[in-house]
Amino acid sequence: MAVLIIVVIVIAGVGIHHRAAKTDDAAQSTSSGIPDYIDVQLLDVNEYSRPGLALKQVNAIVVHYTANPGSTAQQNRDYFNNLQTSHTAKVSSHFVIGIDGEVIQCIPTKEMAYASHPRNSDTIAIECCHKGEDGAFTKETYDSLVKLTAYLCDKYGLTGEDVIRHYDVSGKKCPLYYVDHPEEWEDFKKDVDQYLKDM
Repeated sequence: MAVLIIVVIVIAGVGIHHRAAKTDDAAQSTSSGIPDYIDVQLLDVNEYSRPGLALKQVNAIVVHYTANPGSTAQQNRDYFNNLQTSHTAKVSSHFVIGIDGEVIQCIPTKEMAYASHPRNSDTIAIECCHKGEDGAFTKETYDSLVKLTAYLCDKYGLTGEDVIRHYDVSGKKCPLYYVDHPEEWEDFKKDVDQYLKDM
């Protein structure tokens, strides 16, 4: 009987430990401190997409959309990296979120990306893939955007009010869906703040 009670206590203890260890995705991270849902594929240092210049500070997170319906996060990351060969533009982003919610990091957050001129030197950029011409994000893209944005806000002491659209920087209609639906943009920022509270 005593042995049975000990076994039950041990099993219960393992269950409690398992539940405690199963934390929210935002808190799970690799040994490098980067959340494990982020696939780090840094661009080569080059003058067209990763200049290797340090950010002065991080004052805001800027959300973009690819304006290329149906493209994947990997395709957009590879496009940025190939600019060192093609020389067709100077553009990049710190992160790209795919249609299925996958997250690829292209540039370290301590470095500048060519994404949000004239705010490149004090912002982190997130590029989002989308299916249609209207630029609406899938649920998977949206959920990853909330999670990633909250992680970055927590890391840099920011809130939803410090998350801006590319449109707010330059007047460009990007991300298109949230320029056309400003009320949904406000809801997104509230979701980021709620996620921050729950972390």
